[in-house]
Amino acid sequence: MMGLGSAIGAGLFLGSGVGIAVAGPAVLVSYAVAGLLVVLVMRMLAEMAAAVPSSGSFSVYAEKALGRWAGFTLGWVYWFTLIMVLGVEITGVARIVTGWLPGVPQWGVALAAVAVFAVVNLVGVRQFGEFEFWFALVKVVAIIAFLVVGVLLVLGLLPGTEPVGTANLLGNGGFAPNGPAGIAAGLLVVVFAFGGIEIVTIASAEARDPQRAVARATRSIVWRIMLFYIGAVAVMVLVLPWDAPQLVDGPFVAVLDVAGLPGAARVMEVVVVLALLSAFNANIYATSRMAFSLAGRGDGPAVLQRVSRREVPWVAVLVSVVLALVAVALNWLLPDALLGILLNAAGASLLVVWVLVAVSQLRLRPRLEAAAGPDGLPLRMWGYPWLTWATLAGLGGVVVLMLTDDAARAQLAATAGLVAVVVGIYVVSQGLRRRRDARG
Repeated sequence: MMGLGSAIGAGLFLGSGVGIAVAGPAVLVSYAVAGLLVVLVMRMLAEMAAAVPSSGSFSVYAEKALGRWAGFTLGWVYWFTLIMVLGVEITGVARIVTGWLPGVPQWGVALAAVAVFAVVNLVGVRQFGEFEFWFALVKVVAIIAFLVVGVLLVLGLLPGTEPVGTANLLGNGGFAPNGPAGIAAGLLVVVFAFGGIEIVTIASAEARDPQRAVARATRSIVWRIMLFYIGAVAVMVLVLPWDAPQLVDGPFVAVLDVAGLPGAARVMEVVVVLALLSAFNANIYATSRMAFSLAGRGDGPAVLQRVSRREVPWVAVLVSVVLALVAVALNWLLPDALLGILLNAAGASLLVVWVLVAVSQLRLRPRLEAAAGPDGLPLRMWGYPWLTWATLAGLGGVVVLMLTDDAARAQLAATAGLVAVVVGIYVVSQGLRRRRDARG
């Protein structure tokens, strides 16, 4: 449920309308391609996580496969990315809530939310899991309810409605009104909407039975994610013309308005707030565990290893919470240009994670099989090594597409700069360590 909830966020509730606007109904192809890539990456990650559960997850696997520099780089790039995302998420929550309560300042809402989730994460992993379960359940129920209403609307089974047919799906310029270029542009919009699903492999390390937990979670999550994303978007493009402006403003609300459901806009606002809070909670957990893992491997300040009586890395949690507040302040105080550079650096970093996950799986599979012995691996990547190579080719195709788009090209450049900075820090830290060891 945590993995499912972490992948169902504002990217689906708000971003799907943008994808439809650039690709038309053919955004379904964009979602299918993006979803397939993410499913394959998750299968590779699950193979490694089931064999070697670790709160450092893909950072640990990159270190084992490629060397310490890769684990250091991937861990801190991911950590920085989530810290920036924390600020965006809590700022989004504050803006929506102050729309309901105009007398409450945005900083007050942000501070209250950060304080609540600091307590949740400090109390213990069980409490974090309980919160995430209920948050995820609300989002899943909202999606299922939307799909039920949408199917009834498509079939003309709601009062005052008739079957919609294929007029919106195939008319108004056809299924792909903007051609292959539109599908490619749609892919760039939707591919990062699946970010967050990787948190399930970080959390699995603290489960009672890590191997069984990660295997069950990743097996069930695949078809559910595809059903929810593609099912919801299919309803949208069947019910409304792809160029309807209300789809960009709020695709779920637009469909529910056609169904004649009163209060749909406010209900979806509440769901979006819960989705953002859920992601915020999960990202505090992920940043703290990643920092804890890096410190434990000697790649971060030793103080981040301190744990409470409940085995919670409380210093790492507090660092994430404080930096979340700093990120909120950056959202409000920094000029748009500087903030844009920071957010762009976070934007394409998922590609770095996915590429290194695939490369790590290619390198580690023979070693993991040898270590597993006659019992074999608990979970296997399909079609190794060919599907792994195909996934890398697909991710390479996404990079090529990004180079053709001005905004995406800026994201790639900023992410490349972030990676270069982190690698530079690694080189300097290793040099200082060698010098210190030589003196000692």
